[in-house]
Amino acid sequence: MPFRRGHLRYFVTVAEEGQMTRAAAKLQMAQPALSQAIAQLESVLGFQLLERHARGVTLTAEGEAFLPKARVAVATEQEAVSTALSLARGVRGTLEFGFLGAPPRIHTPALFEALGEKHPDIAVSYRELQFPSSEPASWLNEVDVALSHRPPADAGIWVHVLRSEPRVALVPNSHPLATRGELTVADVLDETFIGFHPSIESWWAGFWSLVDHRGAPPPHVTADRVSNSQEFFVMIAAGRAITTVPACHAELIVRAVSSVVAIPLSDADPSVLVLAGRVDRRNTLVEALITVAESLKAGCAGTRLPAHG
Repeated sequence: MPFRRGHLRYFVTVAEEGQMTRAAAKLQMAQPALSQAIAQLESVLGFQLLERHARGVTLTAEGEAFLPKARVAVATEQEAVSTALSLARGVRGTLEFGFLGAPPRIHTPALFEALGEKHPDIAVSYRELQFPSSEPASWLNEVDVALSHRPPADAGIWVHVLRSEPRVALVPNSHPLATRGELTVADVLDETFIGFHPSIESWWAGFWSLVDHRGAPPPHVTADRVSNSQEFFVMIAAGRAITTVPACHAELIVRAVSSVVAIPLSDADPSVLVLAGRVDRRNTLVEALITVAESLKAGCAGTRLPAHG
């Protein structure tokens, strides 16, 4: 009897969660149905994968040996599905554009206006991405292209530099540094920064807390550890810590959150904003977007930090 579609994914999820209840919630299915699916998979395989106990489940020796292969099979299936969806979008003339935080049409409007003028047949579909918790190629798996600060080198992705943005510090109004018109990196390195969940990739988490300048994680971070854009925004609004952001994002944040000010970091390395995508998804629609991006002058038109006291 062949595996039913999804059974391997169910097993991998249960193994990673260590509990049927959590796995069922993550998979958005009823626990009895999940338990039955795992039992069916064990019947097909001819050996037991999991030991059930009061605290949850643990892998049997056979389950431990089988799990790496199951993970590869699940990843391959997901890859195939994502590739098929990308090809289908290309046929329909739809470009799936990923972003984090502020919608790209707000802080990078010229790119999409120019794309619409030169290629009115291309429909752009926007998807907010989660903070990266895997290597860039996997993180970009479900979109054709994304706007991000520069990720680390990865043979599976292409990167096109869009522009460089000055880096600024977002500081609560009540903070002693809030009245300063300009700051240096040394002024803020020992401040409390927004903490990130351990699952978030270090290249992403480190950008916001000047790890590239300090050479190590910040000595002080918030007890709350953010894992997505919404939590990050809440922490900014709560005024519990400082963070650094590209200037064009700071402009938008300060407009929305009156409790923080944006202060230029005079000697901070700039934020390099890029278009990035998987090499195997670089279709004609992506090429059209890159060509349009190349034709535009770099810069965030009219970006100015709001005045503060």
